[in-house]
Amino acid sequence: MAMSTYLKDALIDEVLRNTNYVPAATLYLALYTADPTPANTGAEVTGGGYARQVITFTAPSEGATASVADIAFDAATANYGTVTHIGILDALTAGNLLFFGALTTPRTITTDNQLIVKAGQITDTLT
Repeated sequence: MAMSTYLKDALIDEVLRNTNYVPAATLYLALYTADPTPANTGAEVTGGGYARQVITFTAPSEGATASVADIAFDAATANYGTVTHIGILDALTAGNLLFFGALTTPRTITTDNQLIVKAGQITDTLT
């Protein structure tokens, strides 16, 4: 996954400028119908019963981590469109984009569809 501009700047401030970065206690997985971009300018899904879902990760090993548990979004009450990207944010609403990436296979979510992301399917490696 790619790192957002917000997180890059926060990490540089923390490591090189001694400016404290306080990570969020809870992280959320968001769905996008357009690339969020490093500046979080993409189109996050709205309406239709959509809400970001909590995501947790394994302890890092050699700079890599993966999602711990299955993540089930509620069944859509209206069409979401085609979900092409995901993002990890630091708040249930608004907040800051931390990481983002394209889905290997975009998913069209229509009324009554439910998107489930299996444990381990979301990974990140810092290089």
